[in-house]
Amino acid sequence: MTMTTIRGEPFHVQVDGDAGAPALLLSNSLGTNLSMWDPQVAEWTRHFRVVRYDSRGHGRSTAPDTPYSIAMLADDALAILDALGIGKAHWCGLSKGGMVGQWLATHHGGRFDKVVLANTGAYMGPPENWETRLRNVRENGMAVMVQPTLERWFSPAFRERDTATIARVSEMLATTPPLGYANCCAAIRDMDQRGTIQAIRNPVLVIIGKVDPATPPEAGHFIADTVPGAQRVELDAAHLSNLEQPAAFTKAVLDFLKS
Repeated sequence: MTMTTIRGEPFHVQVDGDAGAPALLLSNSLGTNLSMWDPQVAEWTRHFRVVRYDSRGHGRSTAPDTPYSIAMLADDALAILDALGIGKAHWCGLSKGGMVGQWLATHHGGRFDKVVLANTGAYMGPPENWETRLRNVRENGMAVMVQPTLERWFSPAFRERDTATIARVSEMLATTPPLGYANCCAAIRDMDQRGTIQAIRNPVLVIIGKVDPATPPEAGHFIADTVPGAQRVELDAAHLSNLEQPAAFTKAVLDFLKS
């Protein structure tokens, strides 16, 4: 676990794997932190230098109460690569991390090789829904978000079957800085990449949860249909598919990156 100063702000960054291996940068979802990738790291570090970080507003990273944007979150990722001396990397982002990945592939595609966009969308309207959510968090803290979020993120059967994972994710949600969460909600509220992602030229894999109510399958299909040459994989999972179907998710990403 390493705290790194990025453009004058603290970020929690963790690097695993051979320093000489190709880099793979992972970006967490809204309301989680870099530990959401724990089930994947052991396998992926056999092939890649895996870089994880707590996104702005999350975990132990900076969480100022200032306006955020998807472009700002993308700039954070680029600055982390720069700080580590990494010129080019693969990308894997889930939900909010996938939104950041779309921006990066659209505007900074030369910094990345292959791009995985998991359980995500190019537009997450209507804006009023996000405004209601961020106001709720600002007024009442993260406790009000935990149970409804878990119900969106995991299928009922998984919530009953894997209580340990549910407990870990519940803790991540509960300890996310409320102001950081709210400002990330605002960034998602203001995002619309539907008209720009057709410019992406990186190889892209879109991972879709078949029973995902947060970013429904049609959101993933839109991205896969819009990005030229994009591949898609559908998993029997809800929103956090890397946790609900860890083996299938790990293999799908590895097969794509190694192909």
